[in-house]
Amino acid sequence: MEQIEPPVRAVGWSPAGTLRILDQRLLPGRELERDLGTIDEVADAIRTLAVRGAPAIGVAAAIALASALPEVTRHAVEAAAALLRATRPTAVNLGWAIDRMLAVARALPPAPSLDAALRAEAERIRAEDEAMCRRIGEHGQEWMRDGVRVLTHCNAGALATAGIGTALAPLYVAHARGRRVEVLADETRPLLQGARLTAWELQRAGIPVTVLTDGMAASLMAAGRVDLVLVGADRIAANGDVANKIGSYGLAVLARHHGIPFVVAAPWSTVDLATATGAAIEIEQRGADEVALVGDRRVVAAGVAIHNPAFDVTPHALVSAIVTDRGVLRAPFPFVANVSLVPPPI
Repeated sequence: MEQIEPPVRAVGWSPAGTLRILDQRLLPGRELERDLGTIDEVADAIRTLAVRGAPAIGVAAAIALASALPEVTRHAVEAAAALLRATRPTAVNLGWAIDRMLAVARALPPAPSLDAALRAEAERIRAEDEAMCRRIGEHGQEWMRDGVRVLTHCNAGALATAGIGTALAPLYVAHARGRRVEVLADETRPLLQGARLTAWELQRAGIPVTVLTDGMAASLMAAGRVDLVLVGADRIAANGDVANKIGSYGLAVLARHHGIPFVVAAPWSTVDLATATGAAIEIEQRGADEVALVGDRRVVAAGVAIHNPAFDVTPHALVSAIVTDRGVLRAPFPFVANVSLVPPPI
């Protein structure tokens, strides 16, 4: 099987053994890698979206718990874990990775054995994430016919993971195999992850990409210029309801009206079997300035109320398929009937 390198490394280890991220707040204008040596720095990076994407923030938290503690004790791990867990409530991967690190801390005595075990577990989480991306890419090939035109929302590519991404992984695999793929990237207001991030990384990879404002998607579908809507996920409930970047639900409604597949690509770690339906998913509410300002320019009059949820929930009835690293799931969900799926070898 051919080797596919991601166009960019968003999260990983620094040469000094700490967390290294690519600061995504500065893209596409400036590429700046930052090495984060304290839990407070990592928490701030996750909270302010310097590192973002459900899989990537899970990896970042794991590496931080292995490398940024003032002392390597169970108490220190638990205190740092609580701080990191509180940064972003919707993405389940963050808590999933933290829980894995806590299990190690609770099973072993203090340093040096605990230090080595935490680092080993963090590296397993990072490596598993990279392999997960490739498996999703392989499983998503059934939609990647030559010449396919794919509409995306937000960024679920290399910048959101430790590998080649989730929703963009099938595109990277198809491109590596010589198939023509074209991407239509929603700009994704209010933080423009599609315009700033998805378009940037696809251009680096040599994949044709066109940016459109979010309100333009419907007219493109009506004109027959979209073959597939492909998005990521931050949490998937047990019945198949999907929490993803705000605006995803609207695309699912549009796709259903126009007879276009709406496909979700996400790792199995994003599936939350403890959450029965999307109605129980906590939706992160973010600050007013993200909507009121574009850069430093105010576009909403001071004093006007702002509504700024980071995510919405797409009902499972609107989801054509969910591509995971364990395989492709189709309606009818729920996931509890599919927990026997196992990852294929890479």
